[in-house]
Amino acid sequence: MSFDRSIKIAPSILAADFANFGAECAAAEAQGADWIHVDIMDGHFVPNISFGPATCSAIRPHIKGVMDVHLMIAPVDPYIDAFAEAGANILTAHIEAGPHIHRTLQAIRGADMKAGVALNPGTPASAIEGLLDNVDLVCVMTVNPGFGGQKFIDMTAKIKALRAMIGDRPVHIEIDGGVDAKTAPLAAKAGADVLVAGSAVFRGGSVTNPGPYGENIRAIRAAALGTYT
Repeated sequence: MSFDRSIKIAPSILAADFANFGAECAAAEAQGADWIHVDIMDGHFVPNISFGPATCSAIRPHIKGVMDVHLMIAPVDPYIDAFAEAGANILTAHIEAGPHIHRTLQAIRGADMKAGVALNPGTPASAIEGLLDNVDLVCVMTVNPGFGGQKFIDMTAKIKALRAMIGDRPVHIEIDGGVDAKTAPLAAKAGADVLVAGSAVFRGGSVTNPGPYGENIRAIRAAALGTYT
């Protein structure tokens, strides 16, 4: 994975057809997705249960590019190796999920994955100021995690603060939650470069009719890039 700050669209398969994950991932990539985002929920750290390493392993052969795995679980450390074996390229843990985030990030990198740290909407940017040399990605939650299809919470000030703190470090800023063509420009202008979108990408299409996925991805990307013109 080479680093660049170009806008990347990362469809969340939480909004895809659960019966066709492999085909959905392939279709999203074919229609222009840059990364595939996988939301892991445990019913403990967040009030929902999604899937785990076995699902990641099953879809990995269908993903040509980056599999971006977002852990909304606690604890994290016992599962790091399983997600590495499942083929995750990026593994993101929440700073709120445990007391030893440095150890977690070191373990993720030690398992040959890129390390991400996520912040809930109520967690300030300053909480991770001392972690920026230990991470490859910061995920700013723009909803309270746990469910897809929620309304966007404006985290523009937090994104701007993170962008300033990161400086020239090769660290991505990702936003996750409520992203669509209306909200993407706010985050992109503030400094985010990875936009996770679920229902806004998969709405209106299917594995047998993937064209709308491409239309949706292009609309989000164009809206984000429009902030720079």
